[in-house]
Amino acid sequence: MPTSQRLRITVDLNKCVGSTICVQLSPSVFALNDQRQSSVVDPTNDTAANILEAAEGCPLGAIVVQDAETGQVLFGARDAAV
Repeated sequence: MPTSQRLRITVDLNKCVGSTICVQLSPSVFALNDQRQSSVVDPTNDTAANILEAAEGCPLGAIVVQDAETGQVLFGARDAAV
């Protein structure tokens, strides 16, 4: 069931190595772009738990998940832009 919590998901393309873990764990939210790096296709199309698991699975910590309304970082770099 898609999340009702509004999330802001960003991928740092300078860190992403295209491991595909996020795509495997949450394929309705993440996809690989033409450079074979992760991109967010629909941040509302999975549960928050699955999205967070996908972000946590990133081997280089390239994914930041925030509450879109408050800017609170739920996972990822603490210095994420809000």
